[in-house]
Amino acid sequence: MSLSSKRALIKGFLDMLPLCLAVIPWGILCGSLAIQNGFTAIETQAMSLLVFAGSAQLVAIELIAGNTPLLTILFTTFIISSRHFLYGLAVRHKVIDQPMRWRLPVSFVLTDELFAFSHHRKAYRTKLRLVYALSAGFSFYIAWNLWTLIGIVAGSLLPDLTNLGLDFAIAATFIALVIPGIKNLATLATVITAGVMATLLKSQGFELWLVTAALTAMTVGYVISRAQTKTEQIV
Repeated sequence: MSLSSKRALIKGFLDMLPLCLAVIPWGILCGSLAIQNGFTAIETQAMSLLVFAGSAQLVAIELIAGNTPLLTILFTTFIISSRHFLYGLAVRHKVIDQPMRWRLPVSFVLTDELFAFSHHRKAYRTKLRLVYALSAGFSFYIAWNLWTLIGIVAGSLLPDLTNLGLDFAIAATFIALVIPGIKNLATLATVITAGVMATLLKSQGFELWLVTAALTAMTVGYVISRAQTKTEQIV
């Protein structure tokens, strides 16, 4: 490995390190919550190894523990994870010319955190940029599985950890990722709508509160974005 590649590797790790540390409570909560809801240690760790989607994992664990119908579980986790499809579309033009040996690992580690690093116009364009992205992405993957393992051990040895408020790490992480991306009215309206709808529907005990809030927010954002585009064309 060349010196420049090593530097890109180290920089990717260091840039992702704050987010790796920020999700420690989230990963521990995910591991402990699964154990305390009847999952085995192998099942819990395998979920982080194969699914690698914190929000979808937490929701799936709670739904499975609550004996929710399979169709509802599949639909809910599909909607939650569908944003990764949008991430892929957003960076497709940057990696389309790269060999499959680069594109496949990038697609696997393209989480919310790595996508936040993907807005640079040269992202994924060169070998060094790809090394950087894979270093950042896989360092987060390793960290997530390590925190899950700690959660598995903690969930087996300690009392209910859900009362410690560790789930706030989920909200804090997404707030940190979302706020910098609010650069226009459509995005702002989407964020506000999602927050308000999720709060109202959750408080009313609506089963599909998360899915409904997400779809409503996306619709509002799309309508405002289209209206702004038409206004600009007229002007």
